[in-house]
Amino acid sequence: MLPLLIRLAVIALIIYVFYKAIRYITDPKRKLDEAYENGHYYFYDDVKNVRKNFFISFKGALFEGEKYLGTTEDAFEVVTIFVGARDAATLQGFTKSDFMYLQQEILMNYPNAKINWKQPIEQLMRDTSS
Repeated sequence: MLPLLIRLAVIALIIYVFYKAIRYITDPKRKLDEAYENGHYYFYDDVKNVRKNFFISFKGALFEGEKYLGTTEDAFEVVTIFVGARDAATLQGFTKSDFMYLQQEILMNYPNAKINWKQPIEQLMRDTSS
């Protein structure tokens, strides 16, 4: 009887470790951290939860977007988004076209949203559009 219980415990442990490994590999937060460290693009968002902010890793900078719910003609949707960089020092070398690319990526998920940039990005977008 004892060897059978030990075998079942070992099998359960193997299944648990396998489950945790799969969860770790597919974790979107881990993918965001990895993309940020490597300077790659990654969009991390829970589209179904308006209360959670989204994060974008792009060219070594981490951006955070705050979503605000509002009304459109026929539904409640995200209508305003405020986007800012976590660390303004990482914005060195960014151009207006980089921010336009980010804006297009955000609009793919939230087509009815008006995107507002926080300082110092707002200053760049305002100065170059005049």
